[in-house]
Amino acid sequence: MTSWKKKLLGLTTGAVVAMSSGASKAVEIEYWQYIFDARIQAMDILIEKFEAANPDITVKQTTFPYADYRTKVAAAIPAGEGPDVVQLFYGWLNDYVDAELITPLPTDMFPPEQIEAEYFPMVQAMKRDGQYMALPTAVRSLALFYNKRLFAEAGIEGPPKTLDELVEIAKKLTKKDASGNLTQVGITTGMNAQDHHWFREVLVRQFGGEPYDATNTTVTYADAGGAAALKWYTDLQTVHQVTSFGFMDEPQAAFKAGRAGMHIDGSFRIGALESTRGLEWGVAELPAGPDGLKSNYSSYWVNALTSKATGEKAEAAKKFIAFITTDEAMQIWLDTVGELPAKPSAGLTDANKMNPVFGPFISGLGYAKTTVFADESGQRQVLMDATQRVFLEGQSIEDAIAAAAAEEQKILDEYYN
Repeated sequence: MTSWKKKLLGLTTGAVVAMSSGASKAVEIEYWQYIFDARIQAMDILIEKFEAANPDITVKQTTFPYADYRTKVAAAIPAGEGPDVVQLFYGWLNDYVDAELITPLPTDMFPPEQIEAEYFPMVQAMKRDGQYMALPTAVRSLALFYNKRLFAEAGIEGPPKTLDELVEIAKKLTKKDASGNLTQVGITTGMNAQDHHWFREVLVRQFGGEPYDATNTTVTYADAGGAAALKWYTDLQTVHQVTSFGFMDEPQAAFKAGRAGMHIDGSFRIGALESTRGLEWGVAELPAGPDGLKSNYSSYWVNALTSKATGEKAEAAKKFIAFITTDEAMQIWLDTVGELPAKPSAGLTDANKMNPVFGPFISGLGYAKTTVFADESGQRQVLMDATQRVFLEGQSIEDAIAAAAAEEQKILDEYYN
């Protein structure tokens, strides 16, 4: 059992946010998600619409910083406190199911065959023993954000279409001070953000490898393809000097500050960038690999019914989940947050596909892969450690990728065996 699952199972007390005892309507339920301004705004809109259609139900939204979120959830629900509906990352599902923090969605309200007919196939990772444990309002893919002003200043006509072009463009966008310190990076990097997904499901495949076997229980990137992918990625700093891992602490912070020419991120970043004053940016599909292969990574956050919700609260919570997974709700989420509708009927409209911002992400869904995580945090840390060993210890690429694969295999073995 992973350390995180042990933590989840062991946390039965802790700081929680109590529900208001002065509800003015018949039933009050609580919805939890982490703090992300655009997501909070979107949920406020959906709650207002839901309450107008269901005047006997009040929904209270509670949010926490991302770093504290999972601990708060794990402490609250076993104590009978906290959310009735909780938002969780799809990669955390195993932990939440094993810790009995969530309960299956009833098949009469959420028929599996209907879900599989209406949603993108990636959602089937939420199915356990014939029932769905949770459903998303939106799904994500990756794309390349680029700073239009910096591109124009450097005389660059448009974003890169290949990895080779990305390197050459990044060189033109990189700036250093008189002491040789980076003041502007050509591209942001950092396995702590979205790059571990970009590496695993995109770069490894583009360099001829596969991240896992068909059962998702065996790590397979400790080969020439995985090594080539890690070398290309770390060369951005060590050879081409167009980036610095940890530049301005977080990759997205550097891009928002206008200090980075390019940035790989998810569609959820759209809302935050749109509210950044003075930032002129565009979006393009991820660059193709050396042999022209396009790949992408798709993920999503889901809404789940917690084991704390019982009786009339459970019934109200089910209604709320059904409402926030309608086509209308998905379009509101897209317009407000930038995350893509989880149903093709809502997402693959002509208007969305032609949208200069949403379009590249929607195109990416067509060839995206979804990682089936055993322990998302632990598996991310493995790749963070691998790059740090290359940079700080001078470990060879071959040894770094082999060590990463061995470490990740231990995580998978611990979970599945």
